[in-house]
Amino acid sequence: MLIAFVVRLLQVQAVDAGTYAAKAEQNRYVGQILAAERGEITDRSGVALASSEDAYDITADPTMFARGQLKIDDGPEQAAALLAPILGQEQSALVKKLRPGNANARYAKLAGRQTPQVWKQIKDLKSALATKAESDPATVNVLAGVFSVPSSKRVYPNGELAAGILGWVNTEGKGGGGVEQQLDATLAGKDGKIRYAQSGGRQVPTAGSTETPAVPGSDVELTIDRDIQWAAQNAITEQVEASKADRGYVIVQDTRTGEILALANSPGFDPNDLGSANPDALGNAALQDAYEPGSTAKVMSMAAVLEENAATPLTHVTVPNRLHRGDRLFQDDIDHPTWYLTLNGVLAKSSNIGTILATGQLGKTQAQANQTLYSYLRKFGIGGYTGLGFPGETKGILAAPGDWSTSQQYTIPFGQGVSINALQAASVYSTIANGGVRVQPSLVRGTKGPDGRFTPAEAPQKTRVVSQKTAKTLAQMLESVVDDQEGTGTKARIPGYRVAGKTGTANRVDPATGKYRGYTSSFAGFAPADNPRVTVYCAIQNATEGGYFGGQICGPIFKKVMEFSLKTLQIPPTGAKPANLPVSFAP
Repeated sequence: MLIAFVVRLLQVQAVDAGTYAAKAEQNRYVGQILAAERGEITDRSGVALASSEDAYDITADPTMFARGQLKIDDGPEQAAALLAPILGQEQSALVKKLRPGNANARYAKLAGRQTPQVWKQIKDLKSALATKAESDPATVNVLAGVFSVPSSKRVYPNGELAAGILGWVNTEGKGGGGVEQQLDATLAGKDGKIRYAQSGGRQVPTAGSTETPAVPGSDVELTIDRDIQWAAQNAITEQVEASKADRGYVIVQDTRTGEILALANSPGFDPNDLGSANPDALGNAALQDAYEPGSTAKVMSMAAVLEENAATPLTHVTVPNRLHRGDRLFQDDIDHPTWYLTLNGVLAKSSNIGTILATGQLGKTQAQANQTLYSYLRKFGIGGYTGLGFPGETKGILAAPGDWSTSQQYTIPFGQGVSINALQAASVYSTIANGGVRVQPSLVRGTKGPDGRFTPAEAPQKTRVVSQKTAKTLAQMLESVVDDQEGTGTKARIPGYRVAGKTGTANRVDPATGKYRGYTSSFAGFAPADNPRVTVYCAIQNATEGGYFGGQICGPIFKKVMEFSLKTLQIPPTGAKPANLPVSFAP
């Protein structure tokens, strides 16, 4: 017997010493990932729109569930049965994660970003099993190989507010939409690592460990004003519900800086509860929907006519009841006798026929007129991305003038046959309000790193589109839309302020069928008209109850949101008298 013991001792200590030492080392040390804390997203005043709270990743060491460790064959099954109701997962899915694979698979993530209460349940159950195993050798602590790693859980304290802008974070901790996706690398930071000794599922505090600390993500400060965002979102939600419309959007923009103060969508979603969200409401429709703008686009046609000196606001335009061009007979929204309008009146009364006649003066031939108009549409940003770099943003549809159909060369001037997104539409009016200079829209003011240092976003690009004189003239003409009794935007009036605006009611292409069905109703404008500070754009898709004209259902939204914005930003009326340009002339 003594000889047998000596031989075995020599085998263990000499012959197989390396093998046993390696096995002991493998079972002793555990490596885990330390999740970096995700940066906050705030509004322009530092109010948190997305933040992180303490949470835990529930992990496991699959090798500790092997038969050689637990001395039972069904360790993964027993552990999964205990964990499934706590983690809200299928037992079979947990078994796959817990079942040992190759010898080096020491880490498995069972569930991410769980509340402290969830980990406490598991920890208490794990401790109870360990205590029982110490007094009862027949008891196996099947949870010995389950651990926790401090992490964080994304929360959105304002619920649906600005959800279309913010997006969400998926179960893997990655941005799944909106700014969370666009700036994921900035917000996420860099995970760390820790390697420590363990015994019986517990960390050995006296044993050596190595740790690479996680680097927190940077905070992102948006241009959004939370209060204005709330006003815009509340207004559009109420109108979409009242009109039983498919959806709607409101954009508020600082005319001087291009900063977006609000970008609201309805219906929306709560990023805290994606499981209950309508899939059609996810994303940001104001940037992802491409639609024909209708008469709000006429301001670009008028800009081209004025800038090319083809007409003035007082130029006489005789508008018949019908106009034959190409292969179509064009008409206005209402039947009327022959109108005797000024160019200003064409815009105020939103005459399609008058707009066709005016833009026909942009060239000696229709082809030349098409090319000229196209060049202005492109300078206003139509047919190109806004510059936000937002996930899923559409650049709309604007064909080259050589590809315009017979009807398009006459419909594009009044906003049909061309598609845009809502921010492009808002930017057009901000360009006019800013003296003819287009400032690239922006949504991010800057970032603040873990060291607390603030880094401003790059300055936006600026492009001269029309002269300051043309922009000022257009602003005066847009006032007639709102102030003149014959204008289509009287519901957008704001007592004490000069308001420039334009209505739009366009035939709408149904995304499901590709055919025209329903209408896109819209209103765009800025105030104060003679010293612009704020642009507001509203659009509602497929209103089915009540009116559908842009002035009827979007004009009041414009008024409500604009009034709130002017008060919030403390912008006083200018006190100047409006230009009161004539709408018609005596034949």
